[in-house]
Amino acid sequence: MGRHRTDELDGGYRAHEPPARRRSNGRGRVLVPLAGAVALAVLLGVAAFVIFNRDHDCSGGKLALRVVATPDIQPALNKIAGNYNKAMHSIDSKCVEVTVAKEAAARTANAVAAGKAKADFWVADSSLLMESLRNTPAGQALPQIEGSIATSPVVLATAKSFASKLSGALQPSWAAMISAANVANVDGPGKKVRVLALDPQKNSAGLAALLAAAGTAKEAGLDKALVGAMKELSGQLASDPTALLASLTVKSGSRVPIGVTSEQAIYAHNAKKPEAPVVALYPKEGTLNLDYPVTVLTKDAAVLKAAADFKQDLATESAKKTLREAGFRSTDGKAGDALAADKGFKQETPTALEPPDGKTVARMVQTWSRLNLGSRLLTLLDVSGTMALPVPGTGMTRMQAINKIATEGLGLFPADSELGLWTFSTHLDGQGKDWKELVSLGPVSESVNGTLRKDMLGRAFASIQAKATGDTGLNDTIKAAYTQLTKTYQEDKINTLLVLTDGAGNDDPDGGVKNSEILQFLKKTYNPKRPISILLIAFGPEAEKGKEQMDALAKAAGGEAYIAKNVLQVRDFFLQGMERRLCMPGCDG
Repeated sequence: MGRHRTDELDGGYRAHEPPARRRSNGRGRVLVPLAGAVALAVLLGVAAFVIFNRDHDCSGGKLALRVVATPDIQPALNKIAGNYNKAMHSIDSKCVEVTVAKEAAARTANAVAAGKAKADFWVADSSLLMESLRNTPAGQALPQIEGSIATSPVVLATAKSFASKLSGALQPSWAAMISAANVANVDGPGKKVRVLALDPQKNSAGLAALLAAAGTAKEAGLDKALVGAMKELSGQLASDPTALLASLTVKSGSRVPIGVTSEQAIYAHNAKKPEAPVVALYPKEGTLNLDYPVTVLTKDAAVLKAAADFKQDLATESAKKTLREAGFRSTDGKAGDALAADKGFKQETPTALEPPDGKTVARMVQTWSRLNLGSRLLTLLDVSGTMALPVPGTGMTRMQAINKIATEGLGLFPADSELGLWTFSTHLDGQGKDWKELVSLGPVSESVNGTLRKDMLGRAFASIQAKATGDTGLNDTIKAAYTQLTKTYQEDKINTLLVLTDGAGNDDPDGGVKNSEILQFLKKTYNPKRPISILLIAFGPEAEKGKEQMDALAKAAGGEAYIAKNVLQVRDFFLQGMERRLCMPGCDG
């Protein structure tokens, strides 16, 4: 047997010992270079593996990143997260595993404010919603936004089948929408168009639409019309974009339904219901966008790194493409094929309105909340002798005109309102009592002795006659009514005293409360934290004579006095009164 080489085992090759001669054959010449190639390949493979896995080292296990997103963008984010997970992004030897749950932004915000959020990374649908929440005591705990990942303009919408009929009735604009929805504009486009809205307290697109309309109204001097529109829309709210868009395809009566929602919501509706497509109508003044802001909620150092890495991935062209395919636009407004013209959209970026600041957003949310408080209104109706006099050029007596005014104005109040009616003159309900309760203050839908209060009010207004020998015991009546409203004040309602008179002021020959005394009483009794405003409307040739005292009475209780030249003005007066109540107690500040 030949000698074994030991130089490679005990210290290396020894030059003074020549290697043993080996048999030379063809097989040996092939195997030697092959073995070297294999060794090189193994070495190179190991090196490549090490280099490749330097950023994909999962030796430490998995690192969970919990993402929560609004339902509209969650499917697209879930797809992006799936690709991200497959790419094996590694943080501190752990592979990041992203999961994306869906939840309404308001619900997530409430959880964050309460310290009960279960997510690390949050994608809401709008910075506007975040700002409105941040201005609440609980919302002060919300972290700051860290950029945006997509946009979707808030637009008007109608069924494709109705679009051609709409063109002659309404041009797409916020001003036209306000006009169509304004409850006081009975002869406006609302005769042909029915406007539906999303609750701005529950839906970001609804809030953006309200803010866009309010900004337009302010610039165009349409504040009063905006109140009328808001009052009308508050009773026609859709629960969510899905319900709103579905209702647009069902025509009710002769009016064409239009709504307000996000561009992406229209895309999603058409994808699910291609047999009943909806088209987007872009307001000519411009619009506000849903901007899908990112908020990082985690405090964990490793998860913070993962959040930063995933956020960076959302900015890649691949992620942007996925979002555009789902009907969103990139942050620069770029649209994908999903928003093609033949699908009912405009690919060019819509004009963007300047986003309002946080205080403006909070103020509008508060206004909407106050507008949707229930109404509690006690009406005092003048039945003194002068109310039997004719109104020149009308063919009506003052009483008939006032009754028509009352019917017109009270028609603005929704079915859940609380209304009541007193008449006043002098000695109206026995000696020394200048007022009489005809209908007790309560819900109009409530039954009183077998009759709905609403029907009782209608019958009362139709049958009231002026007291021929009666004077005007206005001050005594206001004091009694204001005292009752103060004692029965309801926090969840807007409490108002409405006075309808011919404007002759207080005329009580038997004494009673003097003008100076009633003003002193109101100033002392009025509580801005529990406001009861006075809305005073006068009609008749003598109205101007008492205007100064009327103004003093109304303003002592944070209200307003008006003189009606004709019955058609009454809806405007009621809207002005509503507008004033919305800003209380700082209307004049």
